[in-house]
Amino acid sequence: MSDLKSAWKAIVAQAIGAHMTNCGIAGIPPLPESVVLEKPPRPELGDFGFPMFPFAKSLRSSPALLAKAIEKIIAADAKSTALGTALAEGPYLNVRLARASALESLLAETASESWGRSSALAGRHIMVEFSCPNTNKPLHLGHLRNNILGESVSRILAAAGAEVRKVNLINDRGVHICKSMLAYMRYGEGRSPEDEGLKSDHFVGKYYVMFNKLKEEEPDAESQAQELLRRWEAGDARVIELWKKMNSWAVEGIKSTYLRQGISFDSYYFESETYSRGREEVMKGLESGIFYRDEDGSVWVNLEDIGLDRKVLLRRDGTSLYITQDIGTAIYRHDDWAFDRLVYVVASEQQYHFKVLFEVLKRLGFDWASDLHHLSYGLVNLPSGRMKTREGTVVDADDLIEELARLAAAEIEAKGREDAVGDLGAISERIALGALHYYLLQTAPVKDMLYDPEMSLSFNGDTGPYIQYMGARASSILRKHAAGEGNAKKGVASASSLSGDADWFLARQVSEFSEAIDAAALSLEPSILAKYMHDLAAAFSSWYRENPVLTNPDENLAASRVALVSAVARTLKAGCGLLGIPFLSAM
Repeated sequence: MSDLKSAWKAIVAQAIGAHMTNCGIAGIPPLPESVVLEKPPRPELGDFGFPMFPFAKSLRSSPALLAKAIEKIIAADAKSTALGTALAEGPYLNVRLARASALESLLAETASESWGRSSALAGRHIMVEFSCPNTNKPLHLGHLRNNILGESVSRILAAAGAEVRKVNLINDRGVHICKSMLAYMRYGEGRSPEDEGLKSDHFVGKYYVMFNKLKEEEPDAESQAQELLRRWEAGDARVIELWKKMNSWAVEGIKSTYLRQGISFDSYYFESETYSRGREEVMKGLESGIFYRDEDGSVWVNLEDIGLDRKVLLRRDGTSLYITQDIGTAIYRHDDWAFDRLVYVVASEQQYHFKVLFEVLKRLGFDWASDLHHLSYGLVNLPSGRMKTREGTVVDADDLIEELARLAAAEIEAKGREDAVGDLGAISERIALGALHYYLLQTAPVKDMLYDPEMSLSFNGDTGPYIQYMGARASSILRKHAAGEGNAKKGVASASSLSGDADWFLARQVSEFSEAIDAAALSLEPSILAKYMHDLAAAFSSWYRENPVLTNPDENLAASRVALVSAVARTLKAGCGLLGIPFLSAM
C-alpha cells in the first residue's frame, strides 16, 4: 500500500495548495514529501493520519480549523474519494482507505518478484565490513553477533535499493598472531589438526590459550612474541613459513563456520597485504608534518585539538599497529570500489579507535573519509560474565550452534513431530540458526545483551522459532489448498471479500513490510525489522485461530483468505531472508 500512501500525501499537499489559493495566501504549496504521515494510535481513527501543525502557522489558522478546511476540499474531489475518506479529528486529518482497492493493490504487490524491495537507497554504493576475525582463534559468540549483524544489514540495504559490497578483513598479522605461533613452536611438536582430531581453527586457538602457560614458564614470552613479529615484518623465511601454515589452518576453519552460519563475502582483505600501505601513508604524513616522531622513534598523531588525545601510529621498532593497517585497508578499498559509504561493524569497545582512524584519514587528505561510519554494537555477555579468549572462557561458535541444534531436535522429538519435519538433523540446525540469529538481532545494536540459549529456542513468544513456526503454519494452509482440501478451490478470490476488520488488520500488518525495511536500512538497525516480523507472526497467529480459511462455508471468502495467507507467507519468507532466519515450510 506504499503507493496509496504516496498518493494521499500528494492529495493532501494539493488540497493545502488549494486552501492557500482560496484564502488568498501567497506562497509555494507544500511538496508531497514534506507532508508528514503518521499511524493513528487507535485503528478506529483511520488507517493513517496527517498532522496539520507544520502548516497551521504559515496558513494563519489553528491546526483543527485547517484540518476541517482540508477535509472539505478533499471531499469535493471525486478522484480522492475513490481512494478513501478523509475526516478531520482535532488537529489531524485521518484517512480511511477504500479497502477493496487497497487490498487489490496489496495482493498484487505481494505476488510480485519485487515485493520487499524499495528504491529508498537506489544509486548508493555501500560497502559493509564485518566479522574481521583474528587467525589465532576460532569464532565465538561475539563473532556470531557481528556476523549476523553485518550480513543482515547488508541484505536490508540491498533490499532498500543500494548496491552493497560485503567485505571481510582477516587479521592475520600482529603480535597476537605471533603468540599462538610461539606457543606452537614450544608445544606443537609439528602436529597438525588431523593429528589431534580438531577442527583446524580450534587447533590454532588451542595454542593461543597455551601462550598463558608459556608466560608462566618463560617470563620473557611477551618480548619473544614481539621479536617474532619483527622477524616476520623483516621477511624471515622460517617465521613466514610457520605463519602461512597456521593461518591457513585458521582461515579454513573460520570459513567453514561462515558456511554453516549462512554468511558470505564479496571480497576478503588480509592485514598482511594492507599494513605496508598504511605504513607508507604514515611515513608520508610524517614527512609533510601531519604526524611527528617521538624521542623513542615511534610515530604519533596529535589529535588534542579535537579532544582525541595523542595516538601512536608506528612503534619505535617500526612495526605496525591495528590503526596502521586500517589506514592502508581503507585506501585499498576505496581504490577497489569507490563507495558512497563504508560501514564498519565493530564492537563498541573500538569507538575511540574509529574516531581516530576517520580523523587521520581526513588529515591525510582523503575526502571520502567523511563517508566512513562505525556501526557500534554492544557486547554479548553470558550469565557467568564476560567472555575472555585467552582464559578459554568463550562460547565457541561451532559448539553453540551444535548445542542449539541438539536442543531443537529434542524439542521436536518431545512434540512427536519427527515425521512432520522430515530430515530431523537438517531442520534442527535451521531452527538453531533461526533462534540464534533472531535473538542476536532483536536487540538494538548499540545495547549490550545477555544471551540465553534456551530462551532463544522457545517456540512461543518473541523468538526466531516462533516466527519460523508461523511461516510453517501458513505454508501448511497453502499446501492443503493446493492439494484440494477445503472450500477455497470452489470459490473466487476477490479483494472485496476481505473487507472485514480482522482481514483488514492482518493485511495492514503485511503492508508495512517495506516501511520496516526502509526504516531498518536508513538507521542500520535490523532490530526494527525483527520487531516487525514478530508483530506480523503474532497478528497471523491470532487471525488464523479466529478466522477459518479452508473450512470457511463462504467459498469466495475462503479463496480470498487463501490469497491473504499467501501474502503473509511471502512476507514472512522475505523477512526471514533479510534477517538470516531459515524459512521452514514444515516444522
